[in-house]
Amino acid sequence: MGGQGSLRLHFYDVYGNRLRDTVDIFLRHSSLPHRVEVRRHRATRSLQVDGLKATHGRSYRALIYPSNHRVISRYIQVEEERETRQDLFLPINPDKVLEIEAPTYSDLSSELRAVLDASFVEGFSDCGEILYGMLDPIRKAGLLNLYTKMSATIFDSGRTVFSFIQSLTRLRGDRVFAVVSKDLRDTTINSVGYGLFQEAPDTLHTPPPGFVSAGSYKTLEQYGNLQLTFFCRPDTLDFLVDADIDDAQGIEHVFQVVRNWVNQSFTHPYDIHEILLFHQKLDPGYRLSLG
Repeated sequence: MGGQGSLRLHFYDVYGNRLRDTVDIFLRHSSLPHRVEVRRHRATRSLQVDGLKATHGRSYRALIYPSNHRVISRYIQVEEERETRQDLFLPINPDKVLEIEAPTYSDLSSELRAVLDASFVEGFSDCGEILYGMLDPIRKAGLLNLYTKMSATIFDSGRTVFSFIQSLTRLRGDRVFAVVSKDLRDTTINSVGYGLFQEAPDTLHTPPPGFVSAGSYKTLEQYGNLQLTFFCRPDTLDFLVDADIDDAQGIEHVFQVVRNWVNQSFTHPYDIHEILLFHQKLDPGYRLSLG
């Protein structure tokens, strides 16, 4: 029948594998009173929807409600008398994660182990392997995210950001605080000239006692960019850095997650995991387990 088309939806995770979840799908035409609902679809299989209206703009809003992944929305143009294919990539809902499958201490890079061995972190009584073993999943994910991102951020000298890290002083899910060599700040400032970093506001970053602000810089990616905020002790010229990966609503824009379903008050490391994998093709080396 003229004026109609069909739609085939394919569901994937951030690795590009078929989504292991069940989904509810709601399709609503942008201007005609036509709706389609499909409940409890097993997302490892594609879904074909026939009899869609391919007139009056041909646009449908698709809302996908998974059990364990974030809710996403997409506007889809349906072609007349044709099958339209739509690939949908869904990030995991952090609230559904039971644990992370992280590398053991011996499987970490020698570079990261050396930093952990030198680190006495606020709130923890030991360093090295014992420190790593004591980290809760949120802190461990945040550490691995930032190690991966800093190791992939390379100056024109060939050195990575992480190679300037001497020890860690604080660990949070969304950031790390570290002792760094003074050269990191100088190298970061110089990199502004060739477009690796750019200056950024540091108004939300409070210097630790005895330190003063020494500038903030971030990489230029649209989503999941690395921000380095420096603090200096004027009498000794010691430097600390507050390093974080900025979500900047990336989980919403990269995957078209419905904003009302993003309700945490801080940048969740599991969201950063999904952005790094899907948007930047960087694997933080751990997996999110849904049980």
